[in-house]
Amino acid sequence: MRLLTPPASLLQAVALLGEVILALGQGLVHGWVFRRADFLRVLLAAGGQALLIVLVVNVLVGAIIAFVGAVQLLKFGAGVFVADLVAIAVSREMAAVITAVVMAGRTGAAFAAELASMKTNEEIDALEVLGLQPVAFLVVPRVLAMLLMLPLLYGFACVAGLAGGYAVSATLLDLPPVVYINRSIEALSFAHLGLGFSKCFAFGLLVALAGCHHGLRAERHAAGVGQATTRAVVAGIVGVIAIDAVFAVCANALGV
Repeated sequence: MRLLTPPASLLQAVALLGEVILALGQGLVHGWVFRRADFLRVLLAAGGQALLIVLVVNVLVGAIIAFVGAVQLLKFGAGVFVADLVAIAVSREMAAVITAVVMAGRTGAAFAAELASMKTNEEIDALEVLGLQPVAFLVVPRVLAMLLMLPLLYGFACVAGLAGGYAVSATLLDLPPVVYINRSIEALSFAHLGLGFSKCFAFGLLVALAGCHHGLRAERHAAGVGQATTRAVVAGIVGVIAIDAVFAVCANALGV
């Protein structure tokens, strides 16, 4: 019986991950190859410029969770537990997942489009001629930016989700701010926050690698840039959901 071989794109993605790990190790020991100005530009694009959309989306998500929870919990006279529901759902799942999905559609797509355009214009070939490795010069700063910025955005996303939940709770339930805040603090735990925080590192690595992988392997024409961008977004979003499912299974097995 013939064994099924993994697709070439999967092998290329794994190879890119290995190259990134090696480049990170070499950078820590011998110094980084990429320019500081380029890294700061990518850091700003993956952080400050994405903050507004992350806040808006997570406020709406928190409001939706609170609205659905309030409608159901009011039937049992337990409307005060809406704060617990929002705090746990946002910190454990929604803040990390929604932020990662937004970053996949925004920053991951930008990574793919930029690298695909550089490949089309033969700029990556020029780097190789100069003796600069594209992974160390182009991919590593983007991976580092996502690993640094996504956990920070997660913190803002949690606050935004709680604020959205409070807006609905105050409107539908007349819940005082002190009660909502106290219930939220009691519901939050290091286990919930730690789980959401740890997801951000996995999501950040995935989104950055998806964008860079498809950007570096784009076809050398205008349509190839669009195709690489689309593939990066699809791979990033599907990968985020798949990794979140793995985290859910592992957390359940560990009793977290």
